[in-house]
Amino acid sequence: MEADLLIRNATVFDGTGTPPIQADLAVQAGRIVAVEAGWRGRAAQELDASGLIAAPGFLDIHTHSDMSLLLDGRAQSKITQGVTTDVTGNCGFSPFPINPQHMALHLDLLAGIGDDAAALTWHDLDGYRAAAQARGIAMNVAPLVGHGALRIAVMGVRSEAATPEELEAMRQLLGRMLDQGAFGMTTGLTYVPSRYAPTSELVALCEVLAERQRLYATHARDRDLQGQDHRYGPLFEALHLCRAAGVRVQYSHAAINTPSEWGTAAEWTRRFDSAAEQGLDAGFDVYPYDASSSALTQYLPPWVVEGGVAVLRERLSDPAVMQRAEQDLEQGWSAHRIPWLWDRVVLARSDGLLGTVEGENLQEAATRLGLTPARLVLDLCREGGNRVMVVLFYRTEQDMRTFLTHPRSVMGSDGSALCFDQGSRRPHPRNFGASVRVLGRFVRELGDLDLATAIAKMSGRVAERLRLHDRGRIAVGLAADIVVFDPEEVADRATYLAPARQAAGIRHVLVNGEAVLLDGSMTGARPGQVLRAP
Repeated sequence: MEADLLIRNATVFDGTGTPPIQADLAVQAGRIVAVEAGWRGRAAQELDASGLIAAPGFLDIHTHSDMSLLLDGRAQSKITQGVTTDVTGNCGFSPFPINPQHMALHLDLLAGIGDDAAALTWHDLDGYRAAAQARGIAMNVAPLVGHGALRIAVMGVRSEAATPEELEAMRQLLGRMLDQGAFGMTTGLTYVPSRYAPTSELVALCEVLAERQRLYATHARDRDLQGQDHRYGPLFEALHLCRAAGVRVQYSHAAINTPSEWGTAAEWTRRFDSAAEQGLDAGFDVYPYDASSSALTQYLPPWVVEGGVAVLRERLSDPAVMQRAEQDLEQGWSAHRIPWLWDRVVLARSDGLLGTVEGENLQEAATRLGLTPARLVLDLCREGGNRVMVVLFYRTEQDMRTFLTHPRSVMGSDGSALCFDQGSRRPHPRNFGASVRVLGRFVRELGDLDLATAIAKMSGRVAERLRLHDRGRIAVGLAADIVVFDPEEVADRATYLAPARQAAGIRHVLVNGEAVLLDGSMTGARPGQVLRAP
């Protein structure tokens, strides 16, 4: 038998969490055709993996690479850490469906991901898929439908509940996106306009997902709609949708952000244990850092952002309203009024607005500019809208480790596929090192996870959540998305002050059977696909 490529002498972890085997991996026409020791066939290209690990290419279940891959298809930050598929459309953000009559609102929504603006020349998932593959992308994309985009397409940005006619239009439009291969739908229930959806709207949309056995992923609310304990109300809403609609639920980027509640992650995860005991199909993801990142507008009082960015700018142009907004913002952020620790909020992208410098924290920048931190936040949001990004150091590593090691969690970076040339911007290091940080710090250094479990949390178990049947495992007949790495060297090099650094220890990466990384260097190949849900 002949093969296109052969990986010899590898220690193979198949992505299921089972112990490894010693084997050769043969690849032909984009598929794995042999997994056996001492394979006797011939191959056009051979790679010696003696002393190295071969695993399924990592599937990142929570990313925002929707537009970054169209801006730069090389996917340098992801390929160099072994990620071969990004799940996009998270937190309610997706570049489809698009209603041309609401184009400015769609562009404002996507600005919240943190990428430069780009023209949207398509209306649906099929159009996005064609644009991405014509551009050429180095990795695969498993797209989800963003509820924010769905709501804008049907009703623009309005804070009231959808009418019965609008809700039915959303259900029909969601169904069309699912028919075009979307793997599910996401919400961003702290973002405009997703935050305006009542639970009843989400139930109606989740019923469409359940009919097609697709996933519901949620960036949960920062407030409780059901009168429960404020710490767990958003989780109860997600589990309620699981019960009421019969939908599979993925709770996004689990975290404890309130300082007075740090250390309570185990209590939070017990809710998931209870849900599993009740037969609910619910899981969650986490990224391996003690800091988050988002658009600065997310932290404004809800009345300030109501109506979208254009209305926000007009609203804050009134000095009396600006004064009221400043007083309100100083009380804290989120519905829980989390106290501001201004020196823990760092500018990741400000584009130099108002003379700010990326890498400064808000206290430093405000003092230098002669403003209060609250006034600086409002001025930045008025001038920059959703594109101003910050990193918040409002979490503890111990809570994160509790989430990461829980049996129902998988790893998702909450990052994007980026190039290494970021100029002065300081994007969160999760974009460049989340997967390898799990392997280096939490497997090799701390021993929180064994290697087989860690790999499964970044491959096979993610594929199970998506019901993506031909990836996430190493087995004959499956797609040849494969990463080869050195278990003693693999590590993240990205830091908060210097994030755009290539990970260590990743030797080779195959996407659809084609090498996109060889001996640690990008090959320039673009074999990635925008995948279709089965």
